[in-house]
Amino acid sequence: MMGHMYIVQPLIALIAGILILIVPRILNYVVALYLILIGVVGLFGAFTIPGS
Repeated sequence: MMGHMYIVQPLIALIAGILILIVPRILNYVVALYLILIGVVGLFGAFTIPGS
């Protein structure tokens, strides 16, 4: 499960960066969604049992 977090975070950052370049007005929404997604991924990573 921990390996998935290392893949998800850069992908989310890449998508957010592309969206900001295409439509700069949605910066607030992109930042908010990024923070929410990283928080959720972090919480699920924190609550998983190591080795399973």
